Amino acid sequence: MSERPRLAVIGAGPAGLAAALAAAERGVRVTLIDSAAAAGGQFYRQPATELRARRPQALHHQWRTWERLRDGLNDHVTAGAVRHLTDHHVWFVERLPDGFTVHALLGPEQDDPATVRADAVLLATGGYEHVLPFPGWTLPGVLTAGGAQAMLKGTLTLPSRTAVVAGTGPLLLPVATGLAAAGAELAALVESAEPRAFVRQSRALAAQPGKLGEGAAYAGRLLRHRVRTLFRHTVVEAHGTERVESVTVAALDADGRARPGTGRRITCDTLAVSHGMLPHTDLAESLGCRLDGLDVHVDDEQRTDVPGVWAAGETTGIGGSALALAEGHIAGSSAAARLRGTEPDPGEWATVAKSRTREREFAAALDRVYRPPAHWSERVTDDTVVCRCEEVTAGTVREAVDELGAGDLRTVKLLTRAGMGWCQGRMCGPAVAGLTGCQLVPSRRPFARPVPLGVLAQEPDQPTERGSS
Repeated sequence: MSERPRLAVIGAGPAGLAAALAAAERGVRVTLIDSAAAAGGQFYRQPATELRARRPQALHHQWRTWERLRDGLNDHVTAGAVRHLTDHHVWFVERLPDGFTVHALLGPEQDDPATVRADAVLLATGGYEHVLPFPGWTLPGVLTAGGAQAMLKGTLTLPSRTAVVAGTGPLLLPVATGLAAAGAELAALVESAEPRAFVRQSRALAAQPGKLGEGAAYAGRLLRHRVRTLFRHTVVEAHGTERVESVTVAALDADGRARPGTGRRITCDTLAVSHGMLPHTDLAESLGCRLDGLDVHVDDEQRTDVPGVWAAGETTGIGGSALALAEGHIAGSSAAARLRGTEPDPGEWATVAKSRTREREFAAALDRVYRPPAHWSERVTDDTVVCRCEEVTAGTVREAVDELGAGDLRTVKLLTRAGMGWCQGRMCGPAVAGLTGCQLVPSRRPFARPVPLGVLAQEPDQPTERGSS
């Protein structure tokens, strides 16, 4: 009997888990590679085992879906159909004549190389938060909304006692309700979107009554916790010396500018802020996959335009866990069929495909509702640090354009070092684009993350035992 085809799934969030299970059920040998210590991604992040959480489901919704994914993964791992590699930080996927080699760094220190061989690759690398700078955003106590949620889910700890949750996007609701339920005092939920934006998208939103009910449930919890909600407001500045002590918020006018005279100061020791999500596309870019704007382009089977590479979840467009699960199932099913040398039967995933269409339409409607204020950059003072890794200020970035003639992000980066630090522009890239008026374009960086020269020097000729497949 010939050896079963091998599929490397990178990312163990909702999309990666759904893809791994679908492919394994169809006779493919799957290696599930993830940088976290346990499966689930940010959405299904679990408390550390040592904490012995009695009711981890209290921090989650869709808990039964998670249990189904978790149990399915465990069953396939026990049966030998799936190999789950944790603490593997993938930095490069190499295309070879006979398949792919996935290169990763092991462990928290990311200094021990490993490789995985596969016949095909499925990218389920998720997304990351879009955060825009403002005066005071580098103060201790200012963190992303997802960071606050990760602390609560993963360590069962609160970032502080009194918090403000601000920005825009559907993530703000579960973060605010989660913090309030855990005992934090929520001084305010500050949302830059306006209620009328929801009315304008009512037809698309009404097509998903379950999600509307979920949003209403969050709103009810905020009311029970007496959380003040400020729509069409934004954070103007965070104040403090050793850490954040208060924030100033202001109302927005119809053009997205802070209205003079509407500023109010709110006392808090934590500010959790987010302006939506952006897709992780580094690996797709290095493989040469086509992008539609900032999203990886895929066909109806979730195939990219690079043969042997599939993509699913937030990397193909931000849309939430339900969309990621649908895309992951279709991608895993398609990859399994193609690797076995057969044509996929779309009838296998017809119901899932309909769900994918509905979820994409709903996500597009939310994207039209939750847009960062159009003129946010006007509130960023010249002495505000924009690139935290290299400590580059907004004034330096503006000078690169106004006085040195930079006309694109790459030139701004070369002149200012903005984006040359550890995050490689993932955090500051959108902010630099907004401040300069340059188009935010894919970077086409060769590696998905910084790699020590020592690791490159000791890259093995053959797959290492610990990370091989």
